[in-house]
Amino acid sequence: MTYQTLISAAELKARAQYPKLVIVDCRHDLVNPDAGRDAYAAGHLPSARFAHLDELLSGPKTDAAGRFHGRHPLPDRQQFVQAMRALGISNDTQVVAYDGHGGMFAARLWWLLRWVGHADVAVLDGGVAAWQALGEPLSTETPPAATPGNLQDLSALVKSVDAQTLLANLATPTLQVVDARAPDRFRGENETMDAVGGHIPGAKNRFFKDNLQADGRFKDATQLRQEWLAIVGDPQAAVMQCGSGVTACHNLLALEVAGLAGASLYPGSWSEWSSDPSRPVATGN
Repeated sequence: MTYQTLISAAELKARAQYPKLVIVDCRHDLVNPDAGRDAYAAGHLPSARFAHLDELLSGPKTDAAGRFHGRHPLPDRQQFVQAMRALGISNDTQVVAYDGHGGMFAARLWWLLRWVGHADVAVLDGGVAAWQALGEPLSTETPPAATPGNLQDLSALVKSVDAQTLLANLATPTLQVVDARAPDRFRGENETMDAVGGHIPGAKNRFFKDNLQADGRFKDATQLRQEWLAIVGDPQAAVMQCGSGVTACHNLLALEVAGLAGASLYPGSWSEWSSDPSRPVATGN
């Protein structure tokens, strides 16, 4: 059993008794941090464990020097590895992450595990709704404490860039930045999450929800490839960002599904970029 991008609900059902499987519930709400944990308590996939975006999948917003690194900076690698071990994840574990928003938050765990070198992680395509559409039940039982896993911090399978790299790129552009936020926020309209509206100059907009079909499952690889090649000619020279480095991972997952691997993540994203008034801001399309 090896899944490294997506797994369907039917495939997961058929493999639910696989002994080296860990299912992780990543449900969250950016404006209500308790919503994911409440949803988990109300009903989750059987045997699933919960990972909170703010607590396990992100690090402190400011560093020791007081510099702001965005609303959801990357966690400390070793702390993240320890947290994943506590969920029962080992080097030979197949991880399946899911949420209730088309992979919006599950893709963050997918990327982070690849960041520490773990390839066998997939997002449940369609999330909770796809599972329930099969007539499968949810459970309110909290699974017993996991036997700690032995996940190791290995060489990263993904790439990231920082604000300085993108600032330098403005002078001599070699990287194509792609913003995963909704089009209105990209244009600088209706900004509610961050203090400044707009986007990084030169960025293109690909709303992460455009990777999905109407039922919340990902479009097929052929369609995704066609759509993405109209945005990025060379994924190796592309950088995905969003508001805080979360939904950008959804675009990175879509690129992998499309067979267009190699793009980088800007973890700080717009929340970090816009916090420094010396960095330029663009508005409109």
